[in-house]
Amino acid sequence: MKRRKMSSKYSPALKFRVALAALKGNKTIAELCQEFGVASSLIYAWKKDLEERGLEIFETKSPEHSHRVEVDKLHGVIGKLKVENNFLERALGSSH
Repeated sequence: MKRRKMSSKYSPALKFRVALAALKGNKTIAELCQEFGVASSLIYAWKKDLEERGLEIFETKSPEHSHRVEVDKLHGVIGKLKVENNFLERALGSSH
């Protein structure tokens, strides 16, 4: 029996708010579970992720820089796909 990976129904913003609240420690995990309607295991996981990967936020030069790099990568992929599509259109057109 195959197990399907369940997609997350929680937004990144909610995950961040919950993890930040857990890090602050003003409320217990049980209180946060009730307040946000999530399981304690998720809160612990999100808190751990924030503790381990929160540094990445300050390591990048700017959010705009990383966004530009991602956009440049995507433009490269789009260009490659256009070339491949044109090639295939020509190949199909000449075979008929």
